[in-house]
Amino acid sequence: MDVLVVGGGPAGTALAGACGRVGLSTGLVDLAPGRPWTATYGMWSRELLADLPADVVAARAAGRVTALTDHHLGWEYAVLDVPALQRHLTDGLAGVTVYAGRVVGASGNGAVTLADGSQLRASVVVDAGGQARPLNARRQRRTRAAQTAYGVFVDEAAAAPLIVPGEALFMDWRQDHGEAGWPTFLYVVPLGGGRVLLEETSLARRPGLPMSTLRRRLYARLAHHGVIPPDGVATEKVAFPVDQPRHRAPGVLGFGAAAPLIHPATGFSLAASLRLAPQVAAAFAAHLPDDPDRALAEARNTVWPLSARVVHHVRRVGLEALLRMPPAEVPGFFEQFFALPESHRWTYLTARDDVRGIVEAMTCLFRTSNGRLRGHLVKPALLPPLQTNDHATSHV
Repeated sequence: MDVLVVGGGPAGTALAGACGRVGLSTGLVDLAPGRPWTATYGMWSRELLADLPADVVAARAAGRVTALTDHHLGWEYAVLDVPALQRHLTDGLAGVTVYAGRVVGASGNGAVTLADGSQLRASVVVDAGGQARPLNARRQRRTRAAQTAYGVFVDEAAAAPLIVPGEALFMDWRQDHGEAGWPTFLYVVPLGGGRVLLEETSLARRPGLPMSTLRRRLYARLAHHGVIPPDGVATEKVAFPVDQPRHRAPGVLGFGAAAPLIHPATGFSLAASLRLAPQVAAAFAAHLPDDPDRALAEARNTVWPLSARVVHHVRRVGLEALLRMPPAEVPGFFEQFFALPESHRWTYLTARDDVRGIVEAMTCLFRTSNGRLRGHLVKPALLPPLQTNDHATSHV
């Protein structure tokens, strides 16, 4: 076949469908094709693609952040109806051959090996297997920084002390949980259908903050606001790395979270994946089946042009600044960040290849910061990545 996509999540399904629509013979392999997607997905409304059906958006909300004071983001967030998203992307797989199996490796010449010993072959292979990255065999040389979160799903009435209708609380850095130590924030988003997600989140830590800590803090914080989740409440547990290196397996394109397209400051990757899928498919189609090597090279440059690599590096420096920052000073940093002009905040949080915009945003942040915060921002650019946060905080 022309293209084989490994991984049947949103990114892999979107790319396989896009390849099929441009006439490429395409395969999609996943351990359990069609299994329900269970994560909570969303994106800023301005990032919604024009071809997404209206029913894929379950709720819209104006964004608010509480650092030291309240800040209104100035733009709207769209929470997706995940079953509707899965139906939409799966319906786009017409003509794509779907295989069930666990991928255990790739030979580098277009052959992918499954756990049962069988092989699938394609001119171009894509690893869209999420954080597991089944085709990237590079050894992890250090502990990865991870975003972790523990959440509960409640009805709108129960969440009323925390948000008003039509609002989403993206960060509340107040220590209403009553604990010192590594900083965490409350994340509150309406999901549609009268449900709301309440989640205690560690934005990034090396290693990730344990679920037990997040659960304890969430329940303490909610009790502070008079919110008592009922017995048997549905929960969500989130854990994924935010500092994986770029996928460099020979003969393979990393896509989606495997690329990684994850924004190291937000954890978002879905909007970028959906936007890039047809572009990558077009890059493949321009050179297949005659020149697979050039097709792969063009697709890699589509995902990682020089401008995107520069922006990704700048954001990684920002991530290291956050990891090195004294925990008590983190809310003050976000107070400074969310006081930036809207255009600078938008660029940093969404634009993955706008080098000039990122530089202007960081210059503005540096210029408006005090001397101590400036030191925190500059130091990571001069030092190797922090090995661990375990020695810096004990209250976990």
